[in-house]
Amino acid sequence: MQKRRILFLGETYRADAITWMNGLKEFGDFEIVTWELQTRSTGVSRLKRLMELAKSFLTIKSAAKKFDADMVIAERTTSYGFLAALSGIKPIAIAQQGITDLWPKNSPLYPLKKILQDYAFKKADLIHAWGPVMAKHMENSNVDMSKVMILPKGINLSFFEFENNNNQPIIKAIVTRSLLPEYKHDIILKAFAILNKKNIPFELTIVGGGIMQKSLILLSEELKIEDKVIFTGIINNHDLPKLLQQSNFYISMPTTEGVSASLFEAMACGSFPIVTDLPGNRSWVKQKENGVLVESENIEILADSIIWAFQNSEIRQKAVLENRKFIEENANYTVNMKKIADEYHKLISRKIN
Repeated sequence: MQKRRILFLGETYRADAITWMNGLKEFGDFEIVTWELQTRSTGVSRLKRLMELAKSFLTIKSAAKKFDADMVIAERTTSYGFLAALSGIKPIAIAQQGITDLWPKNSPLYPLKKILQDYAFKKADLIHAWGPVMAKHMENSNVDMSKVMILPKGINLSFFEFENNNNQPIIKAIVTRSLLPEYKHDIILKAFAILNKKNIPFELTIVGGGIMQKSLILLSEELKIEDKVIFTGIINNHDLPKLLQQSNFYISMPTTEGVSASLFEAMACGSFPIVTDLPGNRSWVKQKENGVLVESENIEILADSIIWAFQNSEIRQKAVLENRKFIEENANYTVNMKKIADEYHKLISRKIN
């Protein structure tokens, strides 16, 4: 029997896109073909990318015909999702990437993005909400909720295995978000500088690369904690589980959050999460039960929260066990991607019949 072919519209280099496509190949036996904009959305390239996107509104239908796909899927409702709606391919599945793809709210392009998103929502046969917080936005946008599938893609639990390291006499914290301004690594470093002044023992591992790396290394030196902070740079993904398993704390302080695979990975491996108090995180973390939620950009509260968690080892011990169970039940890549692949097969069968 010939494999069903899916056209993926989106940025194929992104980790969550790779997870999505690989899961469909593995659990749905799909053939995946891809199309994406050639200009990255950074700095001066942003205008060029917008021009490329606008041109694609006129050319996507002819481009899509070449792939002879049975279905089209797309990330980001305001760009690739809109292109999927124009592609002429049915059925259509689109995914919202954050709490909302309509950001920033003060952007002059906001009204246009809203029009594009509404059109994509209307034309889609299936809409992915990777978490409850995304579904809430969709509900507020008057989306037909019968088309919405609330389910994270999940993580590979045989790769991100559990190890209990919460009896260590030292804080071994890890940060696994890209070194970009929105992830506020400077706040984390300044909080650990407070711990250092209080003579609380710690090691902080910052994983990954990004435009902030040099300035963050300099900041760690200015704060006189450089001997306790390890910047790994970009690592092989196969090395990540071991680093998480060796860490008893996971810290993440972004100013906005959708559904964080990084948080799932940390919870699966046994790291106690201390994360920003945002709607996206509240879906998974209950305050001082299975983690700690911290007010955005508050250095002192972050430092106090780390100290509180370090001193309450019994709560942490219980939490990491519950977190592993929660991830196994709710964010198992094998289970969730099979459900998603099965739903795609159903949509294609309905179209054919």
